[in-house]
Amino acid sequence: MEPAESEMSILSNGKGHGLGDDISMPMKSLPEDDQFEDGEGNVTECEEFLPNPEGKKPMRFTDFEGKTSFGMSVFNLGNAIMGSGILGLAYAMANTGILLFLFLLTAVAALSSYSIHLLLKSSGIVGIRAYEQLGFRAFGTPGKMAAGIAITLQNIGAMSSYLYIVKSELPLVIHAFLKADNPSTEWYVNGNYLVVLVSISVILPLALMKQLGYLGYTSGFSLSCMVFFLIAVIYKKFQILCPFKDYSYNGTAAELILNSTLAGYHNGHIPAEDGSDCAPRMFTVNSQTAYTIPILAFAFVCHPEVLPIYTELRKPTKRRMQHIANISILIMYTMYFLAALFGYLTFFGRVEAELLHTYSKIDPYDTLILCVRVAVLTAVTLTVPIVLFPVRRAIQQMLFPNKTFNWLRHTAIAIILLTFINMLVIFAPDILGIFGIIGATSAPCLIFIFPAVFYIRIVPKDEEPMNSTPKILAACFAGVGVLFMTMSLSFIIIDWTTGSSNAGSGH
Repeated sequence: MEPAESEMSILSNGKGHGLGDDISMPMKSLPEDDQFEDGEGNVTECEEFLPNPEGKKPMRFTDFEGKTSFGMSVFNLGNAIMGSGILGLAYAMANTGILLFLFLLTAVAALSSYSIHLLLKSSGIVGIRAYEQLGFRAFGTPGKMAAGIAITLQNIGAMSSYLYIVKSELPLVIHAFLKADNPSTEWYVNGNYLVVLVSISVILPLALMKQLGYLGYTSGFSLSCMVFFLIAVIYKKFQILCPFKDYSYNGTAAELILNSTLAGYHNGHIPAEDGSDCAPRMFTVNSQTAYTIPILAFAFVCHPEVLPIYTELRKPTKRRMQHIANISILIMYTMYFLAALFGYLTFFGRVEAELLHTYSKIDPYDTLILCVRVAVLTAVTLTVPIVLFPVRRAIQQMLFPNKTFNWLRHTAIAIILLTFINMLVIFAPDILGIFGIIGATSAPCLIFIFPAVFYIRIVPKDEEPMNSTPKILAACFAGVGVLFMTMSLSFIIIDWTTGSSNAGSGH
């Protein structure tokens, strides 16, 4: 079997077919926007859709019959975009100003949409809907391995950050709901036990689903949890008035401090000794401003999930999938901006890198904020299975490229991944720096560099010459990715050498 043929025989959901299997199965006709015109305007199929020398057509990804609806696909992609980074966007706005933040957020959202366009265009030309396989068609095995490794590292880092939130936040939520005066040593407030319990009881069953489309309902619920978070942030803006004075949350003294501090004030309005630092800024430049660029860039990382969702889409066309991507990005763009704006307008320069921690300085027993914490924990927990699917696909493409779908392998990879991530979260004293490096390298590759260079290599030169406008734009896009990578790595190295920065990480 030729290498190219073996790579093409793998369906995107993990199923595979030998070239001799079901060869009599009729090919599906290409959607209108997956066809191409020759120089005379006649609609033709690209070379990959022509019969092979034996007169047989190899099985293609376009033969997979997707069943996921448009709405469920929007939920899945939106959930893939939405990450824990939304908790740090108010801090990012405090270090850029409202207008500069809005400009950067708009630019990154537009670039992300363009990047998805490049992926869809490349996949449509060769009939492939797997990121790793695009790398194989563009650069052979090195391209496939590079894409697979980048997806694996990026998504393992993302899943670890989500489970770190579970480990650190869930015990605090349980303590707050129990209103425990002193830290407890019971197992149900031990973060290590809780993260394992959540992984086994919630994440693993969802990760064992055969297809990504089945997670549409959990994705919708996860997004509704983040909508609740956004509504609470907007509501708290009008309840917590500036200036205010925070206080220390210190065991049994917390409630006494809270009662005495709020005794003479209404709705959490705690006047500070002066009225400074309560005015919004349109433009701000400080030592932390540069960190907002990679934070915002990583806030829209969803590209490993785009092609799997495209594969399982009912009535798939590039135009339909691009609409799904645009709607998902627009929804997340709106939520990101509103969460950042109202979080910033609540605390201004005093907002912390993790927004919910700032609310605890006003009232650690606030029922609404506790409910919001539960909602955020639910959202990040339900996002882990979505992020795990592309990692498992990448591992299968790299290690088992010619194997058909197998439940044992499907289950084993999920268990091994979750076990490894749990061990990282439990035993690693500090992996933020490690994943900072991973995020600074893999995310720009997945968002900017790979889609652009794959597009340049895959699109035929007779259709789009190297000096054509689309390929020049793609080359510039790749250059932007290299710039992002260089800047991100520089900031991390400076941070490590000076030890003076604690900027939050992105998606």
